[in-house]
Amino acid sequence: MNIVVCVKQVPDTEAPIRITPDGSGIDETGLTLVMNYYDEHATEAGLRLREQFGGTVTLVSVGPERAREALRTGLAMGADDAVLVSDPALNGADHLGIARVLAAVIKTLPHDAVICGKLSTDDNAATIGAALAEYLGLPQATAVAHLEVDAAGTGAVVHREVEGGVEVVAVPFPALLTVERSLNEPRYPSLPGIMKAKRKEIKILTLENLGLTAAEVGVAAARTALVRLSPPPARKAGRIVEGDTEQAVAAILAFLKDEAKVL
Repeated sequence: MNIVVCVKQVPDTEAPIRITPDGSGIDETGLTLVMNYYDEHATEAGLRLREQFGGTVTLVSVGPERAREALRTGLAMGADDAVLVSDPALNGADHLGIARVLAAVIKTLPHDAVICGKLSTDDNAATIGAALAEYLGLPQATAVAHLEVDAAGTGAVVHREVEGGVEVVAVPFPALLTVERSLNEPRYPSLPGIMKAKRKEIKILTLENLGLTAAEVGVAAARTALVRLSPPPARKAGRIVEGDTEQAVAAILAFLKDEAKVL
């Protein structure tokens, strides 16, 4: 079974985020960048399918040259190959543009399953997977929390956590899956895996290599645009209510009615 896993490099959620003075983006000076956490689970899912059925796991990413490090994380986990599309013409591309680029790469690769993280932790859009399935013409199952592939590797039954229950969906392969973090526990890269990953070549492609133009997938084709980033407002200090129980209840009710406006 040949599996393609889509990977994105994102800021570490544990790292402090600073916004540029003009609000146009994130100040990356000294910022720790990692593989998107959901994509770690997608990579693990791909590796487990390869262990069960044989085949290959190929990682695909779109981003600047530094995104190589996220791909090397996946290679150290055990992925076979990695492809990075890096082109300045993609600056300002929206999610649909990125999905079209990923689709162009994946169409050149053998794929029985395409696996993505449910979302990326930098923007939480959860758009790429669904758009990618559309561009590839594949059936899809999103937010997969449990995955059962049949013995022949021709399809899967997946469990999706929905409000108030679990949705069970059958999908034939080839298919696109986006996965939850609850699906599995990603393995730690071994020392031999890390050393091997350092020696592996990451294939670098441009839009020209894929037969795409900036007018098709770049900022000119974007249907959405980032207007401005701003930090959340500073949280106000808490308020201590003093007095006996009756006085405290009265004070809280007055706050909820007169200030919070929720009653």
